[in-house]
Amino acid sequence: MGAGWAAIGSYSHRPMGSRVSSRGAQPISTAPAADHSVRAGLLALTAVQLCFGLFPVFGALAMDPATGFSPFAVATWRIAVGAIVLMLLAALLYRRRALPALRDMPTLLGFAVLGIVLNQGLFLEGLQRSTPMNAGLVICLIPVFTYTVAVVLGKEVLRGLRVLGVVVALLGAVPLFLSSGGDLSSEHAFGNLLMAGNALCYAIYLVLSKPLLRRMPPLVLVAWIYVLSVPFLPLFFVGESLAPEDASRGAWLSLAYVLVFPTILAYALNSYALARVEASTTAFFVFAQPIITALAAAVLLAERPTPELGFAALGLFTGMALVVKRPAPRPAA
Repeated sequence: MGAGWAAIGSYSHRPMGSRVSSRGAQPISTAPAADHSVRAGLLALTAVQLCFGLFPVFGALAMDPATGFSPFAVATWRIAVGAIVLMLLAALLYRRRALPALRDMPTLLGFAVLGIVLNQGLFLEGLQRSTPMNAGLVICLIPVFTYTVAVVLGKEVLRGLRVLGVVVALLGAVPLFLSSGGDLSSEHAFGNLLMAGNALCYAIYLVLSKPLLRRMPPLVLVAWIYVLSVPFLPLFFVGESLAPEDASRGAWLSLAYVLVFPTILAYALNSYALARVEASTTAFFVFAQPIITALAAAVLLAERPTPELGFAALGLFTGMALVVKRPAPRPAA
């Protein structure tokens, strides 16, 4: 899974609508240029949601039990390719700014464990045991967990509607973790539980990384946590075949999608978008991800929603909407 959710409350630049003349305080309007910049940012955000929304579907195709790769093999490919390409992009775009301070390296290493190693390992293993539609819904827990973790760590204050959103979302998620017999014995329920663990790890990473993102571009941070995940690759590839002889052409093409779109293109476009639109705008774009996942799973995998999934979707969407909604600013006294 990726960082489409990182846009919620993360580092962003204010979209420029005017500049100040060096000769005085008279603003010089750059509204047409600003409008174009915002439109470009919105298009980039749309593409990001497509990249991440299709990830569970193509990930499932890449990990077909009969003709595909193992989850750990996919994670190995994704971390290795992401580390190389994202670091090259960060270096080309930011040059000296792509070099973090030495004091930040231990922190970045911790973020690599939370945001990449545990995140991808749990998500991909869970996805293979579950379904893309389930994955699309479990991912909705990320903003819910993010707010909860932020409150626990004292980074956010308790607000009635947002707390209600957490409760509603968690209640809505209950069917995802229970089999028809009301236990955790089913493969799908266990896979969903693994993906919920992935969502929690990523939520902790989002909260803890926010101070660093105030002084580091998102793409640079993501590039470094990919690079610092490389020493952990033996945990994934030892005993795994990275190029199985029986892997089908469809599995290789699906793996290529996972490597190019949600791993590289989505992060680059997300960084581009955050520089042009407000974080509050990006928060609502992520609602598209589970819808894209569900539609693609229905078309490409013939997956059909169940009443339990419908109940979960209603609860998760309602809860997520309450959590990501920012309180109105208080009028000045």
